Amino acid sequence: MPVKLRVARDKSKNGKISVLKGRQAKLNYAIFHVLALKGPLTIYDLHKEVKIRRRLKHLRYATVNKRVRALEESGYIKKIGVKKTKAGFEAAIYGLTARAYLAVLLSQINLDRFLEEAEDDAVLSALAALSSVAQLLSMDRKS
Repeated sequence: MPVKLRVARDKSKNGKISVLKGRQAKLNYAIFHVLALKGPLTIYDLHKEVKIRRRLKHLRYATVNKRVRALEESGYIKKIGVKKTKAGFEAAIYGLTARAYLAVLLSQINLDRFLEEAEDDAVLSALAALSSVAQLLSMDRKS
């Protein structure tokens, strides 16, 4: 019978990805969800879809606009192109980056359960992948 270890956790490091916690977490997750399901959209179309799909009926366009621009600046969303609107203006089309997909995936993984239940091969694969990322990050800090 395996022994379960209880490890004290620092409450400030609760394992959540920063983009998916705090005041903006619900809207960020909704934006990621809609873009993942619908593909690249303009901010206007994204606003409509988030209001419908995520039951945020009082959500203002300006709020979504600010959030999309903040997510773009953070590298979670990127401009993919432009689209001509019915009014004749050009609107940017936004899509998710690999960083956003990874943030959502990591937010859904229970790391304690993974460590307890994963086979050794899966743990070694995860360790190898994370080690290479850690090496890249440490090289960037030295530069």
